[in-house]
Amino acid sequence: MNGINATLYGVDSPNVVKVVIMLEEIAKPYDLRFVSVFKGEQFTPEFLALNPLGKVPVLVDPELDRPLAESGAILLWLAEQSGRFLPRASGARAEVYQWLMFQMANVGPMFGQCSHFRMLPKGSQPYAAGRYQAQAEALYRILDDRLAANEWLAGGVYTISDMATKPWTDYLERHGLEPLDYPALTAWRQRVSTRPAVMRAKQRVFKAFDEHSRRSREAASAADLDRLFGRTAAMPELDYSSIMGKK
Repeated sequence: MNGINATLYGVDSPNVVKVVIMLEEIAKPYDLRFVSVFKGEQFTPEFLALNPLGKVPVLVDPELDRPLAESGAILLWLAEQSGRFLPRASGARAEVYQWLMFQMANVGPMFGQCSHFRMLPKGSQPYAAGRYQAQAEALYRILDDRLAANEWLAGGVYTISDMATKPWTDYLERHGLEPLDYPALTAWRQRVSTRPAVMRAKQRVFKAFDEHSRRSREAASAADLDRLFGRTAAMPELDYSSIMGKK
């Protein structure tokens, strides 16, 4: 160790929070760097040099000779580097990969799309909104069924697959669903939330990002929000009031 902290670039989003949880779990020294996504900072040449996709999180780790993007890849790097939260036995390790990829390929994209299409004005594009709501509900049900039979997603131990998925499941209520209908998932959320490292992660994210995010949102124009969400003039308008704190 050369005494230089790792730096995580991000905002208060699920993909960033899951990495902060891991950093706290392994007690790795790190700093948080706010990226003003509402004002397009992720599209500057400086940030694109870190991640050409223009998305957070990005980890700059003195133990690694290059910036690392994609939250799942960051979790795997930190797990391998620390030797924690990724079992050594091949079968158990493969199961963690399975549930981590389940989150990356399904939970994150579908929950994100569900949240996005809920911003459409009521009555517009009902098929799109209905499709992603149905997809989200099906995934919540799969997670609930899995956790009814297992204490943790990958079986008997807490791993990076739990860290990756938990912040996304905090959208359950936002997606209009009732926690009592998903009792195993709700109990698992509580188990993860009460871990000391997870509580520290929540506090770090709030302290580093909350005020910056609020100011950035309040200063964002409609054009800024259209750029953030990829909306062009050929697409239906979106209702940004919930993001702007007006709902």
